[in-house]
Amino acid sequence: MRSNRATLRTGMSLAATLPMLAGALALGIPAAHAADDPGRDTLSGTRPAWATATADKGDAANGAQVSARVYLAGRDAAGLARYAKAVSDPSSSQYGKYLTAKQAQARFGATRAQVAAVKSWLTSAGLKVTGVSAHYVSVTGDVAAAEKAFGTQLHNYAKGKRTYRAPSRTASVPATLKGAVLTVTGLDNAPHKASHKDQLPPPDAVFKNSGPFSSYYGSNIASTLPDAYGTKIPYAVKGYTGKQLRAAYGAGAHTGKGVRIAITDAFASPTIAYDAATYANKHGDAAWTTDQLHQVLPKKYTKTEECGAAGWYGEETLDVEAVHAVAPEADVTYVGASSCYDDDLLDSLSKIVDKHLADIVSNSWGDIEANQTPDLATAYDQVFQLGAVQGIGFYFSSGDNGDEVANTGTKQVDTPANSAWVTAVGGTSLAVGKGDHYLWETGWGTEKAALSADGKSWVGFPGAYTSGAGGGTSKTVAQPYYQKGVVPNALATANSASGNRVVPDIAAIADPNTGFKVGQTQTFPDGSQQYSEYRIGGTSLAAPVIAAVQALAQEARGGKPIGFANPVIYSRFGSKAYHDVTDNPTGSGLAVARVDFANGVDAAGGVLTSVRSLGKDSSLSAGKGYDDVTGVGSPANGYVDSYSRR
Repeated sequence: MRSNRATLRTGMSLAATLPMLAGALALGIPAAHAADDPGRDTLSGTRPAWATATADKGDAANGAQVSARVYLAGRDAAGLARYAKAVSDPSSSQYGKYLTAKQAQARFGATRAQVAAVKSWLTSAGLKVTGVSAHYVSVTGDVAAAEKAFGTQLHNYAKGKRTYRAPSRTASVPATLKGAVLTVTGLDNAPHKASHKDQLPPPDAVFKNSGPFSSYYGSNIASTLPDAYGTKIPYAVKGYTGKQLRAAYGAGAHTGKGVRIAITDAFASPTIAYDAATYANKHGDAAWTTDQLHQVLPKKYTKTEECGAAGWYGEETLDVEAVHAVAPEADVTYVGASSCYDDDLLDSLSKIVDKHLADIVSNSWGDIEANQTPDLATAYDQVFQLGAVQGIGFYFSSGDNGDEVANTGTKQVDTPANSAWVTAVGGTSLAVGKGDHYLWETGWGTEKAALSADGKSWVGFPGAYTSGAGGGTSKTVAQPYYQKGVVPNALATANSASGNRVVPDIAAIADPNTGFKVGQTQTFPDGSQQYSEYRIGGTSLAAPVIAAVQALAQEARGGKPIGFANPVIYSRFGSKAYHDVTDNPTGSGLAVARVDFANGVDAAGGVLTSVRSLGKDSSLSAGKGYDDVTGVGSPANGYVDSYSRR
């Protein structure tokens, strides 16, 4: 399970790619703006890749309305990126010398004079300022005013079967504002849908797993079903619990005590407190203490139907319960966005940074790289850098569609996991045996074949690809320094001779067939709402599990924040801190048998039996050393304790 932001560009040709953020942008350091027009300073990346001459349908109507955000560069945008790198790099003399939120704002935030100048320029062009934050000035107005302000023409462009508005050339600002404006978003309106409902819908319809199950990997062999890979196979586990995950990833006696973890998603489950408490009680996790679980929520919600608000309840529930299961004494703050759109998710991330609500931030959402425009990438990276200088690390799920070819027709990675300033979390299939003993992991990638009508064979074995951990080589983000010498050159240079960011960085349990048991209030067929449990997975599970493991590591180092973790994660590459995950850990093919209710609830509609092969992640593969399914590997027994020695 993984939630997608609604920046999905419906119907677009995904073959179009964005220009690579090269040179200084290898770690998000803003590049110098070229002065293409006399007296103007251009804002690179503000014209979408799909706004081509062949797709141009002519001028947008002058009276059409535009809502935009002008992101502020602050006092020293390049200095922010440099300092963020320095405090995150163990080899730097400034490593770990973090700033407070107030110090970061004073050193790198926008000045009052900059904000006043930006507002004056916008209003003089005929735009209305609708809001000012520490990060941006939001405005509304008509197309004519926007064109005047940003020195461009707004045209309509065909994009798939639809038409959207976008700048016909790169936007710019007056040269007098050079250095004050980072970028502008909202000049294109793809997509532009909104629901005016302010209340959240009830929980989604119930989903339940059928049996038989294994209680641990291999405990229940499907002896009456056909062989797979020359042997009988086990039934899928009912769902691992915190005790098993803590053992698998070397938690030891650490509990995350004194560490603050934030979780971001869209919307908010109305039953999260009850569900989390009930789940912990049923599975032997430590009871939630008073004020251990917090929620920071918007005043109202938008786009609830378009974003599928109820579907996000399960995301929040999974994240909260997984974090607590692995780090039971960590403080957890859920920060919900008012919708699944980038602007609102950015606001949630900014709340965490501006108030330093946590040192570790788990994020189980994303989109394909082709859908993220450079202006948004720049806005995200600024927030990640402001977090890094404060010792805040961001962890993003890498995606659930492998190389994305089956999903989009184009091989690509996901975003924001592709950012050089976040830790991208890939996925594994995990085998925990009797006595909570770690057996092995494969890269998560599933192929599925159904049981034949006569029950004697698997139809078309091993079957078709269904899902797997996201990974691969970015087309838009240059290779960060910490990946050099670790990531194989063939991966780094897959899209450019100069090298690109490769995803993921680290991995943990994600395969739903070896997944985690979660408990959530759901809507049953009779209309009642009841607490129920089911097995779930996806890199939406891997991200909070890694975030929780990082909380254990932070506790192990005496509570000092790890901050942006990638330089430290890569510095441990090849050590006993990691399980070196491969697709063939036992020397033969691996699979589990799975039985599902046809209607997702009960046996009234019959059951469906299938075999799920493991370690089959599209064109991606997990092999010895770094790979594009599991990164450097998954945390081993030595990982958490390695932080106590540094």
